[in-house]
Order: sequence, then structure tokens, then C-alpha cells
Amino acid sequence: MTDLLIKNTRPMGGETADILIRNGRIDAIGPGLSADGVEVEDGDRRIAIPGLVDAHTHLDKSLLGYPWYRNEVGPRLIDKIDNERAVKREYGLDAHVQSMRQSLQSVSYGTTLIRTHVDVDTDQGVAAIEGVLETRRQLQGIVEIEIVAFPQSGLIRRPGTLEHLDKAMALGADLVGGLDPCGMDRDPKAHLDAIFAIAEKYGKGIDIHLHENAELGAFSMDMIFERIRAHSMQGKVAVSHAFCLAASDWNMTQGLIDTCAELDVPILTTAPPSRDVPSLKRLHAAGVRFGAGVDGFRDTWGPYGNGDMLERAMLLGMKNNLRRDDEVASALYVCTTGGALAMERAGHALEAGGRGDVVLVEGETLAEAVVTHAPRKLVVTAGAVVARDGQSLRARP
Repeated sequence: MTDLLIKNTRPMGGETADILIRNGRIDAIGPGLSADGVEVEDGDRRIAIPGLVDAHTHLDKSLLGYPWYRNEVGPRLIDKIDNERAVKREYGLDAHVQSMRQSLQSVSYGTTLIRTHVDVDTDQGVAAIEGVLETRRQLQGIVEIEIVAFPQSGLIRRPGTLEHLDKAMALGADLVGGLDPCGMDRDPKAHLDAIFAIAEKYGKGIDIHLHENAELGAFSMDMIFERIRAHSMQGKVAVSHAFCLAASDWNMTQGLIDTCAELDVPILTTAPPSRDVPSLKRLHAAGVRFGAGVDGFRDTWGPYGNGDMLERAMLLGMKNNLRRDDEVASALYVCTTGGALAMERAGHALEAGGRGDVVLVEGETLAEAVVTHAPRKLVVTAGAVVARDGQSLRARP
């Protein structure tokens, strides 16, 4: 953490003001600020926003730095999962190197906080967890990384995975992951009982991938709700994707959304163009914490994406038919302060006392900044300049 004075910015697209950061936190925002001995950056009237937040990605899966991967994998989820394990073995993929590459690329786009799901399975054990833990150590002060121990290949269907998941938590993973209790493991009771037991053992939260659609997804959500109540884990269990919340049965989905609000279950979306996604407006109206992420990109699952959360805000706006400037700004909120709140990180906002994560973006308004997502002029993490002119100051391996 450090001290920094950013002069001549437009915080959140408003009037021109300076931003003074001391000891890694915002000390003051206003015109004509000065501070003896503090490094100064000129914002040149660019818009200042909080650091972007990638609340759902997979740092250990990236093929960045490798030649183009020719994707010829079948359509089922299990096809992609099995293929990925095979490719990791073939390539000898190093989770530390790949997570460094993706993290620093994300930093160049202005991301200062990441939640990553890291694979734990019977093929590689906890090697990927160890690799991403090392990345987190090396990038301390550049980007915050939160790690979810994720049973990508299933938990109950692959005996031995549960023991590796337990070891991953002992090593320092921040949350326990889960995946499609019905569709993947076909034993929702055993799957959910197992991950809630590990979370309770380590006093950690949970983040569950839920691709299951319609009534099947709603059934899994209800079982998750039951366990949240039974374990008194209100506010500690997030659901990623949650495609069932976009089902056509309005009454069913509204009931699920209302229960998410009651039990404080954050929803984390990747706004994929190929799927119906939970409604931003309905979640915000109900008071549900809502974040977004880039998911995986340039990996065995798909070729699309680049790690830019400003671009993801645009996709979120498009998926939700957000057209007014204030509506597009609400998509940006999900990818900044809202995403941080979904990760239980308070103070991730441009306000006195807030964390000193600031990104300078191009545009007359927040909506224009989202839609054009031009290269970021300056990225600041806790008062330290970490990227400039669209490039991370630390070189990627």
C-alpha cells in the first residue's frame, strides 16, 4: 500500500475532482487537493471508477501463452470436463504460470479483485491450488485473489475427491466449491452434505456452480436453501451462474429470488451470450447481492474472452436489455462495487475511507466507457500504480 494523489479526474463521470490515497485507502475526494511529498498522477479529466471485480473466473485453466487450441470437443458438459483433464496432462499445464498470465492480463484491464475457482480432482490432487496460492503470494499488492477449491470433475462420482477438497482448504483456499449436485453427481444430498460439512469444519463460505436449468435447478436451489438454514450460513453461500433464475416460470423464479434475498445468497453471473441469465433488475429490486465475472477464456472450453471486466459489463447490459445511460451504469456497478459486496468486501467504492483501487477510463459518461471499453490509462491498487496505457507494469511469464 502507498500514497498517491490523482489530480483532475471525474469520479464516476461527475464533476472534476482530485483523489487522495493514503496508506492504501481513499483519504479525500474533492477539487484542489494537495499533499506534500505524495506522488502525483494527472487524470486529464478521465473518468475514475473503482477497481474492476472479476467475481467468477478460472485462473488455472487458461491457455494464454500457448499456440491456438483447436477445439473439437462434443457438446455435453462432461465431454468438456473429461477433455480438459486430458489436455492438462498432455500439455503439462502449470497452474502457477497460467494463473500469473491471466491475472496480469486482467490487471492490465483494471481488475484489482478476483475470485477464482481452482480445480481439485483425483488426477492432479491439489497441485493447481498450490500453483494459484503461489500466484496470489507473488501478486500481493497488485491484485487480490480469492480462491475457491472447486471439484470440477464431480465430487461423489469420483471417490477420493472429497479428501483432496479437504486438503485444499487446509492449504489455504478461501471457499469450498460445488458443482451441479443433480446433473453432475446425481446425488444432491450427498454432494451438498459433503461441501457444507467441509465449509463448517474450516469456518469458510461456499460458492456453488449451478448450471442446472428450470425445475432441476430450482430443486437444487431449494436443497441449498435448506442447508443454509440448517447450518446458519446466511450470507456465506453464493451461487454462480444460477441459470434456473432465468426460467420462464415467473412465479417459480421470483420465489427463488426472494429466498436468495431472505438468506442473503449472492448470485454471480458470467452473462454468457449463449444462455438466459438471471435478471439484473429483478435481483437488484429484491436486494440480492449480485456480481459478475469473465469465467474461463482462451482455454479448452472456449476461445472467447480476454479478461476485460469493462467488456463484461457491456455483455451484462446487452443480456439484460439495458439501454439508458443509468441502466448501463448499473451493469458497471455489478462489475465493481456490487461484485465486491457479493464477495463480502465492503468499502470498494470511490468514497472517503474506501479502498484505494482506482481505474481511469475513457468516455464522456460511464455508459460510453462501458460500451467502448478503450484501453485503461491508469490502474491503481491500494494506492500503487500497477498498470498504465493498457499494460501491466509487471511482465507476464
